[in-house]
This record gives sequence, structure tokens and C-alpha cells, in this order.
Amino acid sequence: MRAHAASIIALVATALVATALAPQLAGAQATPAPDRVQYGVTQSADTVTVGDPFRIVVRVRAPLGTVIEFPAGPDTTGAVQLLDPPAPATQQDPQAVDQAATYRVAAWDVGTLPIAIGELIVRGPGGEQRITLPAESVHVRSVLPADSTERAPRPVRPVFGEAGIPWWVWALVALAIALALYALWRWYRRRRRPVAVAPEDAYARAQAEFERVDQLGLVEVGERGRHVALVVEVLRDYLQARYPDARLSHTSTELLLAMRGRDTIPSERLGALLAESDLVKFARRTVSTERARQLGLEARAIVEAVEQAVQRAEAAEATEAAERQQRAAAAGKAA
Repeated sequence: MRAHAASIIALVATALVATALAPQLAGAQATPAPDRVQYGVTQSADTVTVGDPFRIVVRVRAPLGTVIEFPAGPDTTGAVQLLDPPAPATQQDPQAVDQAATYRVAAWDVGTLPIAIGELIVRGPGGEQRITLPAESVHVRSVLPADSTERAPRPVRPVFGEAGIPWWVWALVALAIALALYALWRWYRRRRRPVAVAPEDAYARAQAEFERVDQLGLVEVGERGRHVALVVEVLRDYLQARYPDARLSHTSTELLLAMRGRDTIPSERLGALLAESDLVKFARRTVSTERARQLGLEARAIVEAVEQAVQRAEAAEATEAAERQQRAAAAGKAA
């Protein structure tokens, strides 16, 4: 009898335990695989103070094979700014892709501020799906005393000030002054007339330079080589003025080649003078006082000879040109 009663009590106890654990066993069963994307947004606090960090969690559950791309988070230039990059984490779920991203943010203004997280991108076998997450909000209270929370910011100051003459008026004035100065400069340039300078006679200049070298008295003080170099330089200046081919940059040999074939140039005398002066200038050849004076006189003589030959050639050309004109005039009268 007692054994039968004990068995009945055991059966009743087992039934009661099964009834109590039924909901828990039902919840312990695996959640069925989702057939669409499921998402949710939660935040750790609804009210914070200025600069107090809080977290926003975005959780997405989607079918297997889905790739989830979380948004970057709130703009760093807004009132609610992202402090750290989002940290996605994957939940263990054999039936679905379950991921959550945590955004650590802080608010830098007071009042109720909206939080725009961005757009969620889900790529699965059925294609790409873009989901705009709902905007959250947070209330930010000030850390200042109650009487200072009603702040009134000053209005934005204008760049150039409200009073006074506008800046573009000054710009027009500056432009007008610049134009007036430019016109004055042009007028001054046109008003100036170039002064006609009569070309200096090469022969007269050479004679004046020879006189200047003699007045230096270089031979008397022992600077005989310098005296020779200066008179030869005057000679070469004269030749360049008469013949543009006789450049000062030429060596003595190049100068003789440039003057070769000209009837007005005493080539032998010029060559001898240049050769001896080169020995004095470059080879440090000693020259006596008498020889230095002779070389100076020879340079003068060459200039005289060239000038006389040039004058004769120019006179002959002028005579020939006059004769041609006379013949042409006579032929015209005869016709």
C-alpha cells in the first residue's frame, strides 16, 4: 500500500516539474531561420550631459550568405559626433547572420538632438538592399547652473562692417586712381622726344684717345707695356668703328683675316704692330722706352693711313655717283 502511494507521489512530482520547465525548453529551442532582414537600434542612454559618451547599438539579423555593411555613423561636424570607429561583432547563430555594430558618440550641444546614423547596406542572394535606419534622438542637459542655460549667442558680424562706405566703392576708387596713373605715365612717355645725338667721328675720337694716353705719361714712369697695350686698343676701337667686322673680341689673327682684301687697310704694317704688341702684352716681352714711343707713333700712323684711304674711297664713290646722275640726266634730256 505504501509502495503504491509512493509511486503515485513520484508521478505527480514528475508532471509538475515537466509543466514548470516547458516554457524554458520551448525558449531553448533554436530560433527559426529568418526569411528577411531584421534590424533594430538601441542606445545606452536617453539623457546625457555635454561631452558625456554614450553608445548606440545597431543589430541586424539576416539569412545565411548575407554580407552586412554598417553605416559610418554620425557626421563628425554635427552636434552629436562619433568618438570611435564602429566596432561590428558577430553573434553565434547557426540559422542566420547575426551582427551588431556599436557606435560610441558624444553630444556637444544642449537640448534634444537628432542622431542620424546613416544607411545600412545588406547584400544577399536576392541582391543589394539599402535600409535607412530610423533617426534616434538624445536629450542633452547642460552642466552649467540653471540661470546660464538660456544662452543667447551674438549675431554674426559682417565682414566689412555695417557702417561706412561699402568695400566695392573703395575698389572702384582704387581702380580709377590706377587708370589715372597709367594715363599720366603714357602721356609722359609720349611727351618725351628722343634727343638726336650726332654720331661721333671715329677718327676724331681716336685722336682724342691717343692724346689721353700720351697725357698719362706711362712711358716716363716705366709703364711701357701698358702704353703699348692702350695705343693698340685705341687703334682697334677705330677699326671697329670703321669696319663692323673688326670686332674687339677677335684675336690678332682673326682681325687680320677679317681685314684681308681691303684696299684701305695697310695689312703688313697692322700685322707687324699686332704681333709685337701681343708679345708685350701676353709674353711679358720687355720693350724699351724708345720702342714704346715708336709703337705708339706707328698706331697713330696706321689710323692716319686708314682714314686717308677711307676719305679717298668715299670721295671717289661720291664723284662716281654724281657722274652717274649726270649721265642719267643727259640721257633723259636726249630721250
